[in-house]
Amino acid sequence: MEPWILLLGAGIALGCVSGHLYTAPDSCEGRCGEPFSEEDECHCHRECDTERNCCEDHERHCGPGGEGAEDAAGARAGFSSSRASITDQELLQLSEQLYELDHNKARPGDIALNPQHRAGPDETGDKRDRSPQPLYKFVNEELFSKPTYASFIKLLDNYQRATGREEEVTAEELREQDHFLEEVMKTELMKKLFVFLQGKGRYSSEQEFLQDLKEMWFGLYSRGDGERDSSGFEHVFSGEVKKGKVSGFHNWIRFYLLEKQELVNYFSHNFNGPWDSFPDVLGLQFSWDGFYKEVGSAFIGSSPEFELGLYSLCFLARPGRACHLSLGGHPLSVQTFPWSKATASGGRRFIATAYVMSP
Repeated sequence: MEPWILLLGAGIALGCVSGHLYTAPDSCEGRCGEPFSEEDECHCHRECDTERNCCEDHERHCGPGGEGAEDAAGARAGFSSSRASITDQELLQLSEQLYELDHNKARPGDIALNPQHRAGPDETGDKRDRSPQPLYKFVNEELFSKPTYASFIKLLDNYQRATGREEEVTAEELREQDHFLEEVMKTELMKKLFVFLQGKGRYSSEQEFLQDLKEMWFGLYSRGDGERDSSGFEHVFSGEVKKGKVSGFHNWIRFYLLEKQELVNYFSHNFNGPWDSFPDVLGLQFSWDGFYKEVGSAFIGSSPEFELGLYSLCFLARPGRACHLSLGGHPLSVQTFPWSKATASGGRRFIATAYVMSP
């Protein structure tokens, strides 16, 4: 079994607290009329009563007088309405559209990889360096002068990687967060995502969407000792160290920059996606200053807005569950989990993690 599938099984409880705006895997809030999926813990489709597999709160949310009834009557019920539910087919179509709109992605020749050893299932956990050369042979750093890349890279040195140590966020760092989000929202990719979510009644304005992105990604919460020591952005894109192991760290740009400084040592890969252009997907083993990462799945060559957009979509549509997508005609899945131990304003939830899984 793939290590990230084991992590999926171990982490499923993170998705079990319902918030105002996001669906939960064990609730029908925001899921009324959602198509049946074998992967769901419980179900909210119209036949679930007769099939006896409804979520416990199905009647409250989807029965007569519930949010589903309000939606049928034309009332705007926000994320709790069946109108706002996102179907599996819509996820496949939208992910292909976002893939095509990733205009800032690496082009052929911008990146040269040296994957070297492919690790078998019994090798990923043994912490052996089976690849003597760096993973990246070449990266065209002109990519990093693009506005979304440049503003993204400025964020990477804003964090203490050790959990349990409170993050001190300066006024300059807050401006850097705002600048990054402003730059990604200028892209055609993120505008497409917003228009889709607006059409679902999820957001009434681009400013509302922008504020939600800031809270879900940059809002601070505690992973240890009660300190506000973590955020979704830090965990997913910058990486953390918890209990002597690398936690998160799913971004190719961060990996390349640290490998260039000889702070990251590439060991092997256990999955290489079928894409013959960028973005590609790699599952890799590495150490960061001596701390080991057994499987660090990552998109390769994608723009910052592509990853932010795709992960945000899956967090909004399938938090705590596999989010099945399609990129360039190839299937893949993204897993996200909400942080269940704290909420932001209005009951919004923070992102605990987001990563790409092997198809």
